[in-house]
Amino acid sequence: MSVYPLNKTLWFPPVEDAMEDGLLAMGGDMSVNRLLLAYKNGIFPWYEGEIPLWWSPDPRFVLYPDELKVSKSMESVLKKRSFRFTTNTAFAEVIRSCKEGERKGQDGTWITDELETSFLELHKLGIAQSAETWFEGKLVGGLYGIRMGKLFFGESMFSKQSNASKFAFINYVRALQKEGVCLIDCQVYTEHLESLGARMITREMFTDALKKYT
Repeated sequence: MSVYPLNKTLWFPPVEDAMEDGLLAMGGDMSVNRLLLAYKNGIFPWYEGEIPLWWSPDPRFVLYPDELKVSKSMESVLKKRSFRFTTNTAFAEVIRSCKEGERKGQDGTWITDELETSFLELHKLGIAQSAETWFEGKLVGGLYGIRMGKLFFGESMFSKQSNASKFAFINYVRALQKEGVCLIDCQVYTEHLESLGARMITREMFTDALKKYT
């Protein structure tokens, strides 16, 4: 099994053809139409270098909103109301902060200028959304992703202050649940999101969810 090369033609191979690590294709572009096609098929971009890489891992890391776990310490943070929570009020600032933030074990960022531009366009279309945490009038944490039907594809989050990203995430998950969102895609495993209730499901289960919820 080999990685599929992409060109300007708008297409993706079947996700079942992905390699063991989830890598499916390489190349193509970060146009709005290609990104939409990717997410609708359970595929997401993740750069390593200058060439776009497209992934569909099996298993898939997801969060069912009703399985959200909130620690006692975080419940205390939520009740104190030191932070303020908003949605879609600072999308450009959120994605830029995610782009510029330092990440353990990573050199640089996978959020390229091209990808940032396309997500700004998707936000104008109401498809890309953000959640923000504010402290004393300053943006200190947040996340962004793609909303399609009853499914939210989480892309990235950042935190400039302790618990700021968790504050945004917990509040946003609760808000999405009230809006009828049934599944949140977390893409790949992180200990941080596992502590909040995310877990692995098979690619087949995720594909079924795409058909059902988007």
